[in-house]
Amino acid sequence: MGKGNSMATVIFDLDGTLADTSGDLIAAANHCFRHMGLGDVLDPVADAKVALRGGRMMLRTGLTRVGHEAGGIEAETDRYYQTLLDAYAEAIDHHTVLYPGAMEAVEQLVTDGLKVGICTNKPEALADLLLQRLGVRDAFASLVGADTLPVRKPDPEPLREAVRRAGGDPARSILVGDSDTDRNTAKAAGVPSVLVTFGPAGPDMAALEPEALLDDYADLPALAVRLIG
Repeated sequence: MGKGNSMATVIFDLDGTLADTSGDLIAAANHCFRHMGLGDVLDPVADAKVALRGGRMMLRTGLTRVGHEAGGIEAETDRYYQTLLDAYAEAIDHHTVLYPGAMEAVEQLVTDGLKVGICTNKPEALADLLLQRLGVRDAFASLVGADTLPVRKPDPEPLREAVRRAGGDPARSILVGDSDTDRNTAKAAGVPSVLVTFGPAGPDMAALEPEALLDDYADLPALAVRLIG
């Protein structure tokens, strides 16, 4: 290992990959639904998978579930999206936890000479706030969010930019994620994807045929070196 890894980079998605953020996301969505007079529409456990697909998806899902007329769902989603973001920012780390072994794996990757960064479809300021609250922001050399660039995942450019900002070579990188968005981003960038199986959508990952599935963060350092070469 060592010098040969100096430009090799592992980029992580955030929600559902490094941390289970679903509880705080659903709380923010239910805050909006209560404002609409609908009560708590989403369930913190049963709807965890929906939560990790973002704020707009939670609002659309909840409105559809209560029988909101299809034509008005997008308008209502647009109207409440900022309310959701504000509620989320207010209580961003009440239920959120890092997945077991995540930060140990990140530390080992750095020790092995690899760069590490984050590419998320969470707004950059919220991602930065959450990482600060969790006490791990300084562990990552880069952070590219949904609004850092004019495009977001699955466009490959945010991934490449996260690698560049971490000091790496985009051609020698992998993306660790938990969704078809991450799979498609890596594919568009021409690099391997590793999808985690321990998040809410874990059972769905194999069907996406990533270059590797990750059941345990302890396996990531060796896997990264093998995939990046």
